Amino acid sequence: MRKSMITAGIAAAAFGLAGLVSVPSFGKTVTLKLHVFVPPPANPFKTFLAPWAKKVEKDSVGKLKIQLYPSMQLGGKPTQLVDQVKDGIVDIAWTLPGYTAGRFPKLEVFELPFIHTSPLATTMAIQDFYDKHLKEEFKDYHVLLLHCHAGSLFQTKKPIRKFDDVKGLKIRTATRAGGWYLKSIGAVPIGAPLPAIPQMLSKGVIEGALLPFEIAPAIKMQQLVSNFSVLGGSQPRMNTSTFSFLMNKKSYAKLPADLKKVIDNNSGRALAALAGKNWADIENPARKVMASKKKNKFYTIPEGEVSKFKAAAKPAIDRWVAQMKKKGIDGEALLKDARAMIAKYSK
Repeated sequence: MRKSMITAGIAAAAFGLAGLVSVPSFGKTVTLKLHVFVPPPANPFKTFLAPWAKKVEKDSVGKLKIQLYPSMQLGGKPTQLVDQVKDGIVDIAWTLPGYTAGRFPKLEVFELPFIHTSPLATTMAIQDFYDKHLKEEFKDYHVLLLHCHAGSLFQTKKPIRKFDDVKGLKIRTATRAGGWYLKSIGAVPIGAPLPAIPQMLSKGVIEGALLPFEIAPAIKMQQLVSNFSVLGGSQPRMNTSTFSFLMNKKSYAKLPADLKKVIDNNSGRALAALAGKNWADIENPARKVMASKKKNKFYTIPEGEVSKFKAAAKPAIDRWVAQMKKKGIDGEALLKDARAMIAKYSK
């Protein structure tokens, strides 16, 4: 039944419930600005954001236009995107909440080590978690979607084949939860947005990064590093990063009812199913890009060594729980819910 729920969600996303959308033939065209930090060749842009924009325009019969601005073309830094959309500088933004550490602390539970399973299961779980726990945290936004990627692996200059190989390595992470994890396993965490990775690698500021395969070609990781390590066993990725697809509340409120319906039919649970499947699908083609360089090597860390990573990760989870306690939040309860919700969609 759970598989049926997910399949139904994917089907709904694919069709966009277009038959239920009624758009009048009068009125001015509304143009919305969508600002993102990734470049046009990046998988999130070309497989998700650009198709989403076209789908919205089609479902609105041209009454909604989405202007896409990749690579921070409207100015600012990736860390400023959440404020740009909140303040109405842009209408829509897609970004990592982790770029603004501590601002969305409850959502961070999905970024803790060894919580995430698959992009579809975790993304669907995030929808349940949002309904129960996150509405206050995102009250300043009209939330189109919260989701995750397929999960991080080590992409490094030096090979990582066992637990001890990671000690002392300077590794980039996108989130503070990722930083806590890296510190707990003996690495040196360096926080930075994705576009900063190439220069940091070339200058020796970092020796690798926690990334999924799908985004790696966008910054040419196949040329910058030579070693790619996943975990053996049933949980090959260590953690994931969450993403927020957010709309300015006033921009949404100003839309006529029929155009709000178009946005609604292309957001939330239906879009979550499509996003989860998309982020799963784009991993393998990107891995092939990494393998296109003969120098590059791929490793699966043995399960015996993986158990050491899992044991060492406990302080990172404890630290998040402690952070929640300081805010008067029951982190243990949130953690229990997140795990149960992911398990529900993982079977």
